[in-house]
Amino acid sequence: MYLGIDIGTSELKALIVNPQGEIVASNHATLSVQRPHPHWAEQDPERWWQACGQAIAGLRQQAPDAWAAIRAIGLSGQMHGAVLLDAAGEVLRPCILWNDTRSAAQCDALRQQHPQMMEIAANLIMPGFTAPKLHWVAEHEPEIFRRIDKVLLPKDYLRWRLTGRFVSEPSDAAGTLWLDVAQRDWSDALLAISGLTRAQMPELVEGSAVSATLRADLASEWGLAATVSVAGGGGDNAASAVGVGAVNAGDAFISLGTSGVIFVVNDRLRADPQSGVHAFCHALPGRWHQMSVMLSAASCLRWLCNLLSVTESQLMDEMAQLSAEQLRQAPLFLPYLSGERTPHNDPQATGAFFHLRHETPRALLGYAVIEGVAFGLADGLAVLGDTQQQIQQCSLTGGGARSTLWAQLIADVLQLPIVTHPASASGALGAARLAWLADGGSEADVCLKPPVQARYQPDAARGAVLQQRLRLFRELYVQQQQARALLPA
Repeated sequence: MYLGIDIGTSELKALIVNPQGEIVASNHATLSVQRPHPHWAEQDPERWWQACGQAIAGLRQQAPDAWAAIRAIGLSGQMHGAVLLDAAGEVLRPCILWNDTRSAAQCDALRQQHPQMMEIAANLIMPGFTAPKLHWVAEHEPEIFRRIDKVLLPKDYLRWRLTGRFVSEPSDAAGTLWLDVAQRDWSDALLAISGLTRAQMPELVEGSAVSATLRADLASEWGLAATVSVAGGGGDNAASAVGVGAVNAGDAFISLGTSGVIFVVNDRLRADPQSGVHAFCHALPGRWHQMSVMLSAASCLRWLCNLLSVTESQLMDEMAQLSAEQLRQAPLFLPYLSGERTPHNDPQATGAFFHLRHETPRALLGYAVIEGVAFGLADGLAVLGDTQQQIQQCSLTGGGARSTLWAQLIADVLQLPIVTHPASASGALGAARLAWLADGGSEADVCLKPPVQARYQPDAARGAVLQQRLRLFRELYVQQQQARALLPA
């Protein structure tokens, strides 16, 4: 049996996979984000460890025999987060998360003073990445910066708690701006720009390789064998790709979770930093991938439902009753509640509704939100360049994939076939598969594409209507930029 653990932004998920690739038990624990100031997003790493314990306790209760047979553990997690430890292993401050945009000024300075960073790191310098976060800490919390002994990514902090070893892998490390992405190794030159050294970084292994062994005391406490290994694992999207079988060049999927991601597998590094497209290592050796990333996706719908005091399922049911004429008159929504990455690299961008009236029902607000997210994905697809031609269809994963309305809308906007899979297709499943590979499994047997739950073919007529609205959506963003330039700083 193989255990996969995924640290998301809103929950930690854990599941057990049997030798046939079937999920025999799963559990989760809720996480929350602290936003003490505008543009900030933080979590306490200790809460991840507590959530891990809660999820594990549930698995042991659900499937005691399967639990006792676990041979390896795989890890997946939200990328870019900065976990700072001192020499005693104490956390120095809350983790600065991927969707924290406080380091915009540091990014501007790095782009001006160190443009070579983008050549080595293969990515545009954005506030979401880890390096600018450390520059912010150095400027605003110098006493903390001086005490840093190790910088870890979220899943690698969990690995340290599990094994006592400081290890990462290339897919997650590629999101720090300290990795030579082509060489899949830390860059001493990039680290020096941030005032750091290789000694402050974890070791690197491939995602499908063994990184360490579970601590003996923890194995005893959890009722597991002392030989249980922990695989390198992967960043959340790379692990999700393994979970949906996106492991060969041209395979693609869309993740519709807190953020929105279009992920395409490449057999070589395809970097175009100025486009805002991310070029990272895959969690499997010898492969890379491109990602367009929007910071707010399903989280936009969650935000609206909280404002309206309505459940997402209820609002979706109301949206399904809207007529075609109503949809043509729907408001437009800019989904930039946390700023935006691809393609705008604009941490100051904000969310907005356009074309509201007294008679606008809440269902049309809901539709505007899911349409705006689909338009954001279209903007990300547009900057993928030649890679677009490789995509024959996209798997749709994440919480938003449960909505048939949203899945069809994405197919119509992107004019691509969309397929969904059982809810088990996730970063946690990919993590478990990476554990299986580290235990000797073959890619051909392990990295199968999961069953298709539903297929959504693009509607050309509806797509033409949506393209007109997409053009207005893009013009509204330009107008917002112009309006912000007139506001006082």
